[in-house]
Amino acid sequence: MGHARSRGRDPIFNRSEALLTMSNPESLQSMGADDPSLRELMRGGSKTFFAASLLLPAQVRAPATALYAFCRLADDAIDDGVDKAAALAGLQQRLDAIYAATPFPIDADQALAKVVKTHRIPRELLDALLDGFLWDAQGRRYETLADVQAYGARVAGTVGAMMALIMDTRGSAALARACELGVAMQLTNIARDVGEDARAGRLYLPLQWLREAGVDPEAWLRAPVFDGSIASVIDRLLRAADDLYARADSGIAALPRGCRPAIRSAQRVYAEIGRKLRQQGLDSVSRRAVVPASRKLVLIAQASSVWVMPPRITLPQPGALPAVQFLVDAATAPGFGASSDEAAAQESARGVPRRSFDEKMSWSADVFQRLVEQDRAPR
Repeated sequence: MGHARSRGRDPIFNRSEALLTMSNPESLQSMGADDPSLRELMRGGSKTFFAASLLLPAQVRAPATALYAFCRLADDAIDDGVDKAAALAGLQQRLDAIYAATPFPIDADQALAKVVKTHRIPRELLDALLDGFLWDAQGRRYETLADVQAYGARVAGTVGAMMALIMDTRGSAALARACELGVAMQLTNIARDVGEDARAGRLYLPLQWLREAGVDPEAWLRAPVFDGSIASVIDRLLRAADDLYARADSGIAALPRGCRPAIRSAQRVYAEIGRKLRQQGLDSVSRRAVVPASRKLVLIAQASSVWVMPPRITLPQPGALPAVQFLVDAATAPGFGASSDEAAAQESARGVPRRSFDEKMSWSADVFQRLVEQDRAPR
């Protein structure tokens, strides 16, 4: 769930090896995700998701690893293919085989076949993700915020939906919030990498906003520089992301208790990227905002308090962001979703993981050590 060649805007598929390196080997073997080739696929990953993954229960890390391995291969297949449409057609054939329970003899495909069956992952979610990869490889431009959100829904909202299903969270409101959190992270990712993308000939900022700020998109892309006009557009995008981060709180509270710290950590660290950007004057053209390991540890420690927090009592949930409604509909279609009674029963059955004080301190030290190692690793 981006790399130097296509940027691959999805903040979670950043060539992350975290889920493989941290997963329980026996659980991974049961999902077919312990093969060294899958481990290599995830090498060099997203530091944010690496940190968050340390908190995921093993039974969630294993299927998530299988999902990510397939998506990495899919992203590379479209990105590297000369004929992007043909590459997409080939991946759709692989999905046909996966959903027919006759996957190709490819480790990632065989692992994903077990995941989609066990966790009832609708085919529409993976199809939408592949469409997003194709949009990225084609270098699409986006006229409005809604268009950017539609892109984010495909490359990141789909991930939120599938992760929710892997966590056995199937209520429509919780799924909407999961998809919206993915979109929020995508908007932050775009805001952080404006200069890097522009130098690669890519532009994800809403063209309408640029013109309203007095910026000609094509002329600016030929000679990207930072100024107050670009800062105003980046600020608007961060504010749109902040609105979605705030909406995500109730969705995180609906997750199994053992999963909340990881997702809350990812939410807080990505929101922190936006705050870091504002601290540096919104300049993501000449520099890149980075959240240091020490600050990530503080945010993760704060997020870990949800181990013992019950779900919040919230006001009626807002409707889904229009861009993600089709994902929620797919995940809650007959045979996939859960009724409100079923969702409540699932929540009541979820226990609070028990950890002694010493265990918590040991865990915190381990997280910090891994974060430092990840920060020191060459890019």
